[in-house]
Amino acid sequence: MNTSSYLFGFILATLMGALFHLWKDGGIGRLLLYLLLSWVGFLIGHLVANNLGLSLINIGSVNLAGGIIGSALFLFLGHWIGRIEPNLSSKDNL
Repeated sequence: MNTSSYLFGFILATLMGALFHLWKDGGIGRLLLYLLLSWVGFLIGHLVANNLGLSLINIGSVNLAGGIIGSALFLFLGHWIGRIEPNLSSKDNL
């Protein structure tokens, strides 16, 4: 992959993270979390799709379908895990 491919993937993953943040709402901490999750998910999705030989939507050397699926999966899983709150009742701690 060349520099323009990395830049394109980075911009697309950033856009996905920002749009997810606007949809699910949250503060600056949530925005940073969603951006990080989107970047990591896009990279892992791209790499997994390339290793499996999937080439649904390729733009240059970027496997777009794998990256989008990976990014969306990481964003939804991160949002779901982030909503879990610990149960701090005194009855359960005994």
